[in-house]
This record gives sequence, structure tokens and C-alpha cells, in this order.
Amino acid sequence: MPPVAMAPARVPPERAAPVAAAPEAARPPRSAVVLPRGAPAHASLPPSARVALSTASTYPESTASAFEMAARLGYDGVEIMVWTDPVSQDPEALRRLVDYHGIPILAIHAPCLLLTQRVWGTDPWAKLVRARAVAETLGAPTVVVHPPFRWQRDYAREFVTGIERMAGETDVRFAVENMFPLRARGREVSAYAPDWSPVDDDYAHVTLDLSHTSVSRSDPVAMAGVLGERLVHVHMADGVGSAKDEHLVPGRGTQLCAELLELLATGGFDGTIVVEINTRRAESRAQREADLAEALAFTRLHFAAPSAAGLHHTYG
Repeated sequence: MPPVAMAPARVPPERAAPVAAAPEAARPPRSAVVLPRGAPAHASLPPSARVALSTASTYPESTASAFEMAARLGYDGVEIMVWTDPVSQDPEALRRLVDYHGIPILAIHAPCLLLTQRVWGTDPWAKLVRARAVAETLGAPTVVVHPPFRWQRDYAREFVTGIERMAGETDVRFAVENMFPLRARGREVSAYAPDWSPVDDDYAHVTLDLSHTSVSRSDPVAMAGVLGERLVHVHMADGVGSAKDEHLVPGRGTQLCAELLELLATGGFDGTIVVEINTRRAESRAQREADLAEALAFTRLHFAAPSAAGLHHTYG
């Protein structure tokens, strides 16, 4: 795997600290592109999608630290996970980070996790309105949103039509993310409504998360093929098919990460690919940055348009 270019980050003196350089990761084997039967061969142009870092990938470090690491490692931008960190909730604080580090915010992840149920209030529609306002203010093209929990009955009942209505009021895309069923004692139960999978619902825009496809035991390449142009946002991660939402570094699990990236590249995907991995067990900043650098290198390596065979389909 080629080394990742390290862009120098301007770290405020009071926060500066020596950081060990991330080691060059071993080059993973290049997988064959998985294409639908009968897909035509064509010569494709280099893909135009940008690779962003989710601020969730640097937890338990702060949102400000995520900007610092994204700039240093050479990411194209960041996705803001709105959570309990006050900076993640404050558009002016986020704008200052954008200006200071010189990298854009490419998506806002609305606070729809269990642990963020009280962030920006408790009204789920009000959260989406506020997320849209922040995205518009900061120039982020996408708001990532999860389908409602089943116990949010009124919200769930109007969710599909409500998302469509809100999307018609702005240029910001509301990209509904695939989730997963809960499995216990051989049974599956969906915690989400109308469904954990957005494939069969009439969402104009969708986020595909590869850690979630691992938990649901779904084929991400097949899902991408069905979604077509509705797929505008990808959370790049990995998993081994367990019931745990692992968010491994891509290439360390069993998901078709390389195959999906190559498929998207040949199809001219111009949305955003976001590295969303779990680095909570990193024993040091250097180890965390090494994982983030490896994930970025893997993504850039495989998100490259082959010069010959490919699927002629436009995403985004």
C-alpha cells in the first residue's frame, strides 16, 4: 500500500503535542470487481468522490481533535457526528475549525443515536430541521439520518413522506442510513421502522454503512446495485458478521469493502466516502492515527477507476 501523504496541520500551541508518525500499512491484495452479469466494459475516468473522516472515528477524543487528525493525514474533509461534545453542536465553533484547518465539512450526522436522544432536544423532526440548517450554514451537502426507532411511532409513521418533504425544501440531501436487525436465540427483531433497510423504501438518497451490512449479513455490493443513483454516501468500515456493530478498519473483516469501492469507482460515484471506524481501544494517539491512515490508504487504493472493465452506471 502506498504511503499516505501527511499534510501539516496548524495546531494551536496550547494543544500541540509530539505525535508519532503513522506506520505504512501492508498493501492489501487487490480484489476483483464484482459486477452484475452482463455489465458492459468501458474505460472510466478517475472518480471524483471525496474521502472524509467521521468525527466518530476519533472518539473518545474531541471533535477538534478529529479535524486536526483529518488535516494531518490528508483526508478531503470531515463528517460531523453531532453528539454530546458541545463543539459538534455549535455551527460557529465548527466554522472556526474549518477555517483553521482548511478542510471542509462534507456531511452532518444528525443526533439520532440512543446516546444522543436529548441532543438538540427530543423532537426528532426538530433535530432534522436543525441539522439541515447547520449543513446549509456550513456548506455541507448531506445530512445523514437513521430510520426511526420502533417506539417513535408518530415519527416512524410519517418518516418516509416527511423526509421527502424536507428534501424538497433544500439542496441538502437527507441520506437515510441502513441499520440492522437485532439477533438473539436464533431470532431477528427490527428495532427500526418502517425498516432497518432503506432499500425498499422511497428515499431519494441513501447512506450505505459496511459495518451495518456486516451485522445484518447483507451484501453491500448487491445493495449498491439495487440502490443505483440513490446511493450518495458511504460509511467505509468492516466487520466479521457478528451481532456486534464493529466498525473495523476496512480490510480487517469479511465485508466486500474493496469490491464496493471498485464498483463505485467504475460507476462514476461522485458522492462522499466517509471512514467511520472504531478506534476506542487505541492505546495512544499514534496508534489511533495509524488506524485512520490505514483506512484512508485502503479507501484511496481501491477507489480507483480500472482502465478497462467496469459497470457503466452513475451514482450520486
